[in-house]
Amino acid sequence: MKDNLPGFDQSLARPDALGAEAYDEGTNFALYSAHADRVELCLFDESGQQETARMDLPEMEGGVWYGFVPNVGAGQRYGYRVHGAYAPKEGHRFNPNKLLLDPYARALMGRIDWDDALFGYKVGEDDLSFDERDSAPFMPKGVVVEDRFEWSAKETLNHRWKDTVIYEAHAKGLTMRHPGVAQADRGTFVGLSAAPVIEHLQKIGVTAIELLPIHAFVQDRHLLEKGLSNYWGYNTLSFFAPHQHYMQGWDISEVKRAIDRFHEAGIEVILDVVYNHTAEGSEMGPTLSFRGIDNASYYLASEDPRYVYDVTGTGNTLNVAHPMVMRMVLDSLRYWVERMNVDGFRFDLASTLGREPTGFERGGSFFAAIRQDPTLSRVKLIAEPWDVGDGGYQVGGFPWPFREWNDKARDDIRGFWRGDDGLVPRMSERLSGSPVQFGHDLRPATSSINFVAAHDGFTLWDTVAYAEKHNEANGEDNNDGHGHNISDNLGVEGPTDDPQIMEARKRRVRAMIATLAVSQGVPMILAGDEMGQTQKGNNNAYCQDNEIAWIDWEAGDPELIEATARAFGWRRALQGFVDPRFGTSDPASDKRTLWFHPEGREMTEGDWADGGLRAFAKRVIGAEYGEVFIVLNAGEDLIFTLPEGEWFLRLDSTRNVDSPTVSGEVEIAAQSVVVLTRDGAIE
Repeated sequence: MKDNLPGFDQSLARPDALGAEAYDEGTNFALYSAHADRVELCLFDESGQQETARMDLPEMEGGVWYGFVPNVGAGQRYGYRVHGAYAPKEGHRFNPNKLLLDPYARALMGRIDWDDALFGYKVGEDDLSFDERDSAPFMPKGVVVEDRFEWSAKETLNHRWKDTVIYEAHAKGLTMRHPGVAQADRGTFVGLSAAPVIEHLQKIGVTAIELLPIHAFVQDRHLLEKGLSNYWGYNTLSFFAPHQHYMQGWDISEVKRAIDRFHEAGIEVILDVVYNHTAEGSEMGPTLSFRGIDNASYYLASEDPRYVYDVTGTGNTLNVAHPMVMRMVLDSLRYWVERMNVDGFRFDLASTLGREPTGFERGGSFFAAIRQDPTLSRVKLIAEPWDVGDGGYQVGGFPWPFREWNDKARDDIRGFWRGDDGLVPRMSERLSGSPVQFGHDLRPATSSINFVAAHDGFTLWDTVAYAEKHNEANGEDNNDGHGHNISDNLGVEGPTDDPQIMEARKRRVRAMIATLAVSQGVPMILAGDEMGQTQKGNNNAYCQDNEIAWIDWEAGDPELIEATARAFGWRRALQGFVDPRFGTSDPASDKRTLWFHPEGREMTEGDWADGGLRAFAKRVIGAEYGEVFIVLNAGEDLIFTLPEGEWFLRLDSTRNVDSPTVSGEVEIAAQSVVVLTRDGAIE
């Protein structure tokens, strides 16, 4: 092997650009490991199986080991072996027998082939033992890439938050059953950005697609052994490389081309990212990358450094308090914005990223770093505002410009339309953008990401078709997944041919979608909810890479699709309706928000305290677009007395309307949302 060593040219070597950076003359390799004794760069042939060269990176400064290899360019497969102390009780787990992925690798080739050699210790013994087997045959390899792509849309789109409608989707599951997508393209970025998909999103008014993790992730060994898989992808292996199984090869141009097509259609691309933990799990997990590169730097340790500290429920927590780990996260984010042109990020278990020695800090170093960054501060930033650690639930606790998933809105909307008592006061909050949670520290109403279903939990249709979760397919005797579904089967558990039950289910689904459209904040739809997608009652489909979770386009209900398009079409047409000031009264502009009882009077304290009240209305007076009167009726058919004057019926979630004029009283159908306007609104 030594005869094949290409050698280094240190006159071109740089420690400031981490990862493998290709130039015309060759490639610069740089890896951070503060506690290593030496670092070997390993080069492989095109198959990724034959190691063609192994050589020590010749220079180190500041913990960055680096070297420039001439005549090595795009397509080169590589990995590292890192030498140092194997001292688990001190937090060090170096084992040069394990081939390690570069944390900055921008493409991967091959997959993990589960073998005991992937573990730094001897499987079957404790983690203090040392395994000498070579893991390279079972590891994917990093690939050197070129940053050459001719973009049609040169930059991120930067839609205003008040114009944004988000569609949460799985990059594979969205197209695996799409009849309009070529079979060979289904489940890939090529299929994801196919014309029929984009046209559908445009039809229903989507302005941004939020993709479940597309960073390279691991298929967990225990799931594969049960015939299941890690479908959602919340088990990141690389923060730079896209998941290879969503591609037709290893060329990342496929990802860029998909993003470019969405941008040409006016649709932003937001990535769900997992910077709180990695796929290596606890100290009993495999040694694939970070653990073998510098375990003590990359992971947060418990009081006993032998054990990693876990507030994510996955075995480890990334140590973003470390400056070089923080840099890696920020470099990853900037890479996806500056070189891949994505428009924003949704941060999984984002409370973990705000944990300081004293607990969660909204002014912590991670948030401060992003807020001052000229690249990252201008893109869309969304927090999942909780984790599983103490004090992890932080809805409303994140700093501007972050937006947050609002599970309080989800629960109240579901409960209100189910007919639960006493929810009218809380629903008035949700219609206003949840000011109790977000109306502080100069934050706008668009801080609230409103949703009624997301990937984690029931689909929207399943909230009206199942009273209980049905996760038997997950192989855990239906013990996995939460029981807090706030659902109702409306008479029959699961599928039914009963026309009355089916109509009741459709009506409630349309009402909940319309509620998102008429609420302040930013609406988010789960892919398939606009067409009645079911997961057969599975509320934890993380391991179901099959027809349970894939969107069934052919079974989609065209009436629900049309109702969704009408609801968000109305929201889009009423310019100025989305109010960053939570739609509250504004004396400076004579704008007022009033709340009405079905009898035609303003709500009294007694009305607000009436737990059996199922219908109410919000009236906005003095807005630049005129007056709007929004009625929510979760009960039976009723007659609602309108404020005096002539009104135009603009939206009825139960049917298509042609703007008839009404006055005096209006019939409001059961389980419906109705919007009326006057004085110039949508003329």
